Parts: sequence; structure tokens; C-alpha cells
Amino acid sequence: MLTRNLLRSSTGSFKSSAKFFKQLLQTRSYATGGGSNKTNHFIPLTLLGLAAIGLTIYNTNNNTKPPTASVDPTNSTIIANPLFPSKDYPDKINVVFVLGGPGSGKGTQCSKLVKNYKFVHLSAGDLLREEKNTPGSEFGELIDHYIKEGLIVPQEITIKLLKNAIVKEYNKGLRNFLIDGFPRKMDQAISFENSVSESKLVLYFECPEQIMLERLLNRGKTSGRSDDNLESIKKRFKTFVETSMPVVEYFDDQSKVVKISCNEPVDEVYDHVVEQFKEKKII
Repeated sequence: MLTRNLLRSSTGSFKSSAKFFKQLLQTRSYATGGGSNKTNHFIPLTLLGLAAIGLTIYNTNNNTKPPTASVDPTNSTIIANPLFPSKDYPDKINVVFVLGGPGSGKGTQCSKLVKNYKFVHLSAGDLLREEKNTPGSEFGELIDHYIKEGLIVPQEITIKLLKNAIVKEYNKGLRNFLIDGFPRKMDQAISFENSVSESKLVLYFECPEQIMLERLLNRGKTSGRSDDNLESIKKRFKTFVETSMPVVEYFDDQSKVVKISCNEPVDEVYDHVVEQFKEKKII
């Protein structure tokens, strides 16, 4: 049960996050047993994730104070028990993270893959907006604040929504998932892969910022989205560069990243995606 106040003072929140990563590190150390190399490799990742949380808390407390909601970031039982551990589900679930700056075309390309190859497209942003608009949602006000400020919604909320959506589709017999706009921070990447499933591939769309800006401003004329305005867009660009690009680099070091240029017509971009998916045996 998620029962604690999510956003406390800077010191209190950082201590909670430190406790959370300490538990995660202990769990990882126990799991690897005598394999000291794996544990030592994991320590810098843990510290990097902890630093990312601390930076987010600092920025939040030094800008605008968001609403509060009940979430326990120290809930280690979620992190320590993967829903689809690779040793038990090596071929039963394929997770592809789809990353790229705001307006890079992630949703458009995912829609084409869903239509032609029957992937399940889960947009972290859409799930958050749906939760925000759900009457009586415990997290609605908090999510609304983060979206408007161009900040990253706390991972406990996002991962919970994604996990619920994956289980729902898995129970229908579906196994291939495109997760759009996630993970956006190192702690999200680590937590998801330890609580839900390891990713098979990261699809990263590269796009010039000016093109993304023009796309988003045009979309904002009809989308009705609260974050499709110039002020929010600039904040989202900054957040992506500072917190999401390290995630891309992290997975790139594992040879999991496929980079696709978005500075081409939609159909040509899609052809490149399909070519890479076939080469990587995703489809």
C-alpha cells in the first residue's frame, strides 16, 4: 500500500530516496551472491540514480512547490520482485523503450508499428494524462502540476500505471510492448527493469530542436494539451537534455540503442524503424 507523503522537504525526501536505493543495492548484492563484479558494476548505477533523484528534489523545492499525494518511494517489495524476470520469461514478453525529445514523432511511429505488427503501444504521457483526468484520482493534482512545469512525474506513479497496463494486455495474450516516452530518468530505467521486465531494445528518435518546437506549437493549436505551449515546451526540452539523454547513453553502452533520424518524411522514418527491428529480430 502506498501510504507516505510523496513530496516532503528537500532533506526528508532525499533521506527517503537514499533509504530506497540502499534497499535496492542490498537486494542486488544478495541476488548476485558471490559475483562481486556484477555488484560492483551496479554500485555506480545506484549512485547515479540517487544523484538524479536528489537533483529533481532540489529543482522542485527551489522553483514551485507541487501538490502532495500518498506514495511510498521506499517500497522495495516492488523493486525486488520483477513481474517478468528474464530467466522465467525469456521469450514471453518483448519491451521496447521508445525515446526522443518532445515532438520527435514517437507516437506517430508507434501507431504505425501497432497497425502493421500488432504491438501494444503504451504512452507514459497518455497514461499520466488519463490518470490526471480521472475523477477522484489520488494523483491527479500532482500529475497536473508536474506536466505543466515540464518536470518528470515521480517514478512510483508512472511505473505503477505502466505495470497495470502491461498486466492487462498480457492477460489478453499480448506480448510485444512499445513503451513511449519512458524511462526519462536513470532511476526509472533501473526500477522498471527490476520491477517489471528488462528491455529488449531502445528506439531513440533524433530530431533537431527547432523542428520539434515547430511541430509542438502546431499541435498545440488543436491538441488541447496543457503542455503544448512555448513556456512548457522549453522546460520539456531542458528536462529531456539534462535527465533523459543520460538514459539513452546508459542503454547505448549496453548496445541496446537504435538511433533513427526524424529529419525525414514520416514514411521514410518508419521504413528505417522496420529495417532496424527486423535486423534486431524484434519483428
